[in-house]
Amino acid sequence: MHKHLTLFLAALFCVASLSAQVPDALGVQLYSFRNEMKKDLKGTLKMVKDMGLQTVETSKFTGMTAEETRKMLDAAGLKAVSMGVNFDDLAKPEKWDTIAMNAKTLGAEFVMCPWIPHNGTEFTFADIKKAADVFNKSGKALKKKGLKLLYHPHGYEFRPYLENTLLFDYLVKNTNKKYVNFEMDIYWIKNPGQDPVTWLRKYPKRWKALHVKDQKKGVPGNQNGQSDVEWNVVAGTGSLDLPGIFMEAKKIGVKYYFIEDESSHSVEQVPQSILYLTPLLKKK
Repeated sequence: MHKHLTLFLAALFCVASLSAQVPDALGVQLYSFRNEMKKDLKGTLKMVKDMGLQTVETSKFTGMTAEETRKMLDAAGLKAVSMGVNFDDLAKPEKWDTIAMNAKTLGAEFVMCPWIPHNGTEFTFADIKKAADVFNKSGKALKKKGLKLLYHPHGYEFRPYLENTLLFDYLVKNTNKKYVNFEMDIYWIKNPGQDPVTWLRKYPKRWKALHVKDQKKGVPGNQNGQSDVEWNVVAGTGSLDLPGIFMEAKKIGVKYYFIEDESSHSVEQVPQSILYLTPLLKKK
């Protein structure tokens, strides 16, 4: 525990001593601190601010309204630019006004869906086809409210569909770019054996944000959207080519880069990731 605290404090000191503030484009997905938030929400938000961050991605806080969530964020000096929403709500037209109202209340620009429901480890053409329909319809409704819908692939979409084509290709080509775009979680591109840079280049106009997490070297991947959360490591210490990914992402105009660390060591690891990623984002 003392070792972890020392690393955390050292990283915080280094972040505080950076010549300039962490760029607004670099934020954190608050799910990284889900356990800490359950114990001390106000203290956790202060901790995030003390890490030098101002930008977050989140949904309404558990047991709170969007208005109450916004007040907590404002008090901490944090801005939610993206709001998470589940697929089942997007699939219900009667929920769209509430989703939009909540997102606008939070001050979010994007509404992000992180998961397409499916049966166990099976993920079929029927699943992706349904998702395309749901995203097109809900995305159109959200655009009318001034919001932008993003889907966050989770690895299982990178299965063969046709020759030289994957299910994810179908989703991109069968969603209207006016209403539906994507947030790349670079870990969940790497995990099924894909290359994030290749996909950034393949659909350069569709990626609007990144989830940034590094993967422990030498661990096995799969196409099931499954992984050990403890394989989330400090950015720059794992198997992902973060300099190459950031170079390409900046080139195509990705707007936000949210650190997401699902491990039990996120409190210690996120400040170290900030130190590594800030120069990458500032590099011309």
